[in-house]
Amino acid sequence: MSALEEGRGRKWQQDDGTSGTPTDAAKLEPETSPASSTLTSPHPQKYESTILDWNGPDDQRSPYNWSSTRKWMTAALTLFGTFILTLNGTAITIAAEEISNEFNIEDSATFSNTYWVVFSWNMGGAFFVLFLPLLEDFGVRRPYLFFYGLFLAMMIPQAVAQNFATLIVTRIIAGGSVAVLANTIASAIPDMWATDEARSVPVGLYILLYVTGNTAGPVTFSPVMQFIGNWRWIFYIQLIVYGAMAPVYLIFLPETRGHTILGNEARKIRKETGKPVYTAEESRALPIRQRLIKSVTRPLYLLFTEPVLLASTVWSAFALGLVFAFTQSSEQVFQELHGWNSWQCGYIQGAVVIGELLGWPITIYGTSLHLKSAKRNTEEPGQPIPEARLYVSVLGSFLGITGGMFVYAWTSFDYVPWIAPAIGLAMVGFGIQIVVCVIADYVVDLYAASDYAGSAIAAVVVGEQIVAAALPLTEASMYTNLGFQWASSLLGFIALLLSIIPLLFIWQGRKLRERSPFMKSGGQSMAVKS
Repeated sequence: MSALEEGRGRKWQQDDGTSGTPTDAAKLEPETSPASSTLTSPHPQKYESTILDWNGPDDQRSPYNWSSTRKWMTAALTLFGTFILTLNGTAITIAAEEISNEFNIEDSATFSNTYWVVFSWNMGGAFFVLFLPLLEDFGVRRPYLFFYGLFLAMMIPQAVAQNFATLIVTRIIAGGSVAVLANTIASAIPDMWATDEARSVPVGLYILLYVTGNTAGPVTFSPVMQFIGNWRWIFYIQLIVYGAMAPVYLIFLPETRGHTILGNEARKIRKETGKPVYTAEESRALPIRQRLIKSVTRPLYLLFTEPVLLASTVWSAFALGLVFAFTQSSEQVFQELHGWNSWQCGYIQGAVVIGELLGWPITIYGTSLHLKSAKRNTEEPGQPIPEARLYVSVLGSFLGITGGMFVYAWTSFDYVPWIAPAIGLAMVGFGIQIVVCVIADYVVDLYAASDYAGSAIAAVVVGEQIVAAALPLTEASMYTNLGFQWASSLLGFIALLLSIIPLLFIWQGRKLRERSPFMKSGGQSMAVKS
């Protein structure tokens, strides 16, 4: 979700701090045409460069001015992609026993070696997302098609793998590709809707489908193991679906990044006429080496120097990590206590999905509370208060995640009906949806007035991917050594501790923001891009 809202209300603003609206670009020099201005080029040219810009604020080429039908058709295409791609992360977990038997993998009493397949998928995502700020220069369409093709290519060796090592290596690349794809898709939303209020529904849907996609893998593919019994068909079916969608994206996925649309036109003009026509972004672009270094290092630097960002990352990462942790713990709990097999345990993940669906309307309500807070903002009148985002997260943290973990823990007995721990899972899913959505919005709000929003969100995503990879690796040991009740309770106590974070931010958020050299202490600004 690193690109999720880094375009919040943006027009033109680069990581180097230079900024302006499309009309501002034309103010750099006297106008020479309705859509251009002259400016001394940063590139060696015989003549002065022309800066290509929109033909006014109502230019229909700008995605902000597309019709609602076109916007929602593009959003539907990208949101569907978010869901089906993230299914790949956890779908294979229901086939752990079959993979172990085929590749002669022996699990210890406290560790399931088959989980390395999912661990590698998440670690690939943690590495690949560091390059997202660099990929911003290429827009949405080109990176999406490239990484979709790479992901599709990696599906083939996963389906026909003859050894466990092949699965591990290809899953690293597949997971990295999905991380880039999901966040590239997300950036299309703020490219088309200019205000918080306008984009609240599509952004909420994106996070809902991102979270439920990661959760629903076992639910979706349990019938494969139930009726076919061959784990390779989990990949065959995905390969068929992803392959069928490839030409759809190739033909119908438009470019939504405004500066990329203008950049394509500028290159066409240069090629056809030889005239030095550039966009504002091209005129101030940094060398590729500097952009690469900044893309990789800035998110990590912010993560370890900004306490608010670090706390937010830990909070969100733990919540999302539980999605992957349940693929391990629920199998242990329901197999040993209720005698279920692997594919039956896959269906129980549906309880988490139900909870996530119930959490989505709360996130929409939370957005309305945030927007209404502008009326009482004495810090920066007229701007929403960033901490107003967090009100609903208190419910999600305490009642949802913390309460759900304790319900899950103390209903995990063989004499308690299976529906009881399933309710606990649903409560946790409810909280996960709220927390992950709120953190994404809140972090962007914090850095919205600077040029660090995209890098800050990238830091959150890196943390989420690492915890999603690592937390389930401890599950087998925890549930074996501590027992079902106390292992889940330990996670509940961690959730309780982390639930203090939103309360602290609501109480002292303004002071914490004022101490940061990377945030503006006031409310949300409406010019963002990092």
